[in-house]
Order: sequence, then C-alpha cells, then structure tokens
Amino acid sequence: MEKDSLRFEEAMLNLEEIVQKLESGDVPLEDAIVLYKKGMELSAYCHNKLQDAEKQLISIIDKEGNQVEFDPAKGADSNA
Repeated sequence: MEKDSLRFEEAMLNLEEIVQKLESGDVPLEDAIVLYKKGMELSAYCHNKLQDAEKQLISIIDKEGNQVEFDPAKGADSNA
C-alpha cells in the first residue's frame, strides 16, 4: 500500500469496502485475516491523518500575527 500517495478519502473508501466484505461473512478465513490486517493499517493511517489535520486546525493567528493554539473552552475571542 502506497501510503504516501493515498488520500484520506481513498483510504476511507478502501476501509469501508473491507468492512463490508468482512461483515458479509462470505470471505474465507485466510482472506479475512489479510483483509483485517489491511483494514487495521488503513484505520491507523486515517486516524493519523485526522490527528494531523486537527493539529493544524487548532492553531490560530492572533492580532499581532503570532500563531497561537486555539482553546475551544475559551472561545474564539481568547487570543484574537
């Protein structure tokens, strides 16, 4: 799996397909194990992508042009 070129949306679609195949119950055991492992890799990949996106989104630029972390508990006016 080329994770560097894989987009989040593609990974999610692949993961959904794997889940559907596994839930159908029509997959031989050996194939199910391979699918499960691939699904776990995709799940970890998606989780990491979401964490990276969250880190980017929780920082804001204040009035002086400095990058500061956004604290959702304090609201939008805490540092801006």
